[in-house]
Parts: sequence; structure tokens; C-alpha cells
Amino acid sequence: MKVLGAKTGDRLKVGVINGHLGHGTVVSVERKSPFRVELALKLVSAQVVEPPIDLLLALPRPIMLKRIFSQVTTLGIGTFYLIHARRVEKSFWNSSLLQEEQYRFQLVQGLEQAVATRLPRVQFHQRFKPFVEDILPGIRANYSHLLLAHPGGRNTLVQTVKTGPGRILLAVGPEGGWVEYERQKLKEQGFQTISMGERILKVDTAVIALHSQISLVLQMRGDRG
Repeated sequence: MKVLGAKTGDRLKVGVINGHLGHGTVVSVERKSPFRVELALKLVSAQVVEPPIDLLLALPRPIMLKRIFSQVTTLGIGTFYLIHARRVEKSFWNSSLLQEEQYRFQLVQGLEQAVATRLPRVQFHQRFKPFVEDILPGIRANYSHLLLAHPGGRNTLVQTVKTGPGRILLAVGPEGGWVEYERQKLKEQGFQTISMGERILKVDTAVIALHSQISLVLQMRGDRG
């Protein structure tokens, strides 16, 4: 009502979370509280392909995480793994944004923008070492590439992602980067360090830029997930 100005007879794009896409014809509109729109639905195409990129992210500041949830969902992501790191402030873990009813809204906004319906999975792991030693060994076989983003790395993404097809797990650290211990532990699990150059980027900028580069490489390989 407020954004599209929908009225009776209009035909709108519609999607069901984790389900089909289609359209809905507006049957009736109630513009006074409680607001109500009745649609006659026709769902025709299923969204079943999972995006080929997952993100392992050191928990950023809540305001930055809110942007990342929305923007990366728009680009396409399978799973968010949010973990602790040495340079992550412990207070970040007390944010209300970590509650599902809060972050789900950001994910749905991203899907609306992308005209997509598959809701990403979100996992929180508040301890770094148990995640790396206990969780990663059980999931790393799902990926053809484990990429560790860190300034100063010798290899570019194009040099690293050569074989495929397969899913990709991208690890992005906190403001200030991963400490040496964290980089070493991730490398022990098979991660390869990549860099986008000498410039130091904010976390949300780095995530978007890296996702875009990975997507381009996958398109060049003809790999769609």
C-alpha cells in the first residue's frame, strides 16, 4: 500500500519463503487499521538452487551486521557462520540483532530486493577454537575451496579458484583482521589466504567486493552452484 500503491486488480510479484515464485492479483484492499490486502495467487516457478557461496564471518558491529545480512542475502548466500575472534568485542554477542526475529527481517528484505525466496541459514558460534576444531572438520568436505581473506596475501582470488565445480566457503575477519593464531588454525583446516590488494577495507565493503569477485569467477567457469 505504501510503497507500490497497490489497488484492486493490480498484479504483483509474489514469493513464498523457501517456496515458489509467481504473481498475485489484488482482490481487495483495506487501507485502515488493521491493514489488509487479499491476493489471488498463482505460483509457477520453484527456487530450489542454493547459492554456491557460504560466509564464515567474525561477528561485526551490529549496525554493520544488519547491512551485511540484507546486502549479502540480495547477492545470494547459502549459510552465514558467525563466529568469535580475538578482535571481536564481547559486547557484540549481547546484541538483540542476534535473535532470529530481529535478523530474519533483514534477510527477508534482501530476498525481496533480489526477487528470491530461499532464506539463508544463520549459525552463531561464540567460541573460535571449538568451531575450528569441532565444527569445521565436519563441513569442509562440502566445499571445493576454503578462502581466507586477509590483507597482504600473495594470491588473488582468480589465481586461487581454478578448479571446480563446487561450493565455496569465504572467511572474512573482524575490523583489524585475523590474528596470526586464527589464520594458522584456519589454514590447518585447509583454508587458502587470498587478498584483494594493499587497501584495507571495512568488513561490509570487503564482504560485498569478495562475493562479487567470486560470483564473477564462477560465471566465467560456467558454475552456477
